[in-house]
Amino acid sequence: MLHPEPSANVSRPPIGGIVWTVALNAVVPVLLYEAARRYGSFSEFAALAVAAVFPIVRSGFELLVRKQIDPIAILILLGIGADCVSISLGGSARLLLVRESVFTGAFGLACFVSLLLPRPMMFYFGRFFFAGTDPVRVARFNGAWQFAEVRFTHRLITIVWGLAFVGDLLIRILLIVYLPASLVLIISPIVLGVMIVSVMTWAFAYGGRVRARTMKRFEELGSATN
Repeated sequence: MLHPEPSANVSRPPIGGIVWTVALNAVVPVLLYEAARRYGSFSEFAALAVAAVFPIVRSGFELLVRKQIDPIAILILLGIGADCVSISLGGSARLLLVRESVFTGAFGLACFVSLLLPRPMMFYFGRFFFAGTDPVRVARFNGAWQFAEVRFTHRLITIVWGLAFVGDLLIRILLIVYLPASLVLIISPIVLGVMIVSVMTWAFAYGGRVRARTMKRFEELGSATN
C-alpha cells in the first residue's frame, strides 16, 4: 500500500489497535463458549453459536459507527453475513469453527483474482487509507500508478495479503482437526492477529521506502516542467 506523500501518521501500522482487537476476539468468545457449556448445558454447536455473538455484535457496532460504505465496512458486512449464514444453516461444530477463516480464505483468493484486473485490490485499500477523500491526494495516489515500481509494489503487497489470508484458513483447518474447540477459539485469533501484524508491518516498511522514492520522482518531474 502506497501513498506518494510523506506522513508521520502512516509511517507505521496501528499495531496497538490490532493487538487489542485480537485480545478481545480471543478472550470474549472463549468466555461465552465456556459459560454456555458450563452453566447453560448447551451442545458444543450451540455454545459455538453463542461464542459467535460477540464478533457479530462488535462488527455490527463498528459498521454503524462508521456510517459509510468503505472497504473496511464492506469486509465487516461480509463477515457478519458469513456468520449469520453458517449459524442459520446449522451443521457440525467443526463447520461453525471454520466459518471466519472461510471468509478470510475467500478474501485471500479475491486478492489473487484481483491481480487479473487493471489494478489489484490492495491499491484501492491503500488509496482509501492514505488518500481518503481528499481530491489532491487521490489524484496524486492515482498518478503514482504510472511508475513501474509502484505497480509492482501494489501487486506484490496484494499477493502477500492473499497468501496470509489463505494461510489462515489452512492453519485453522489443521487446528480444528487436531485440537478441542476451546483451544481453537483461543489460538485462531492469535494466529490471524500475528499474520496481520507481520504483513502490515512489512507492507508499511516496504511501501514507505517505495513511497519516498516515488515522492522524489514526483519532485523531479515537477522541476522538469518548471
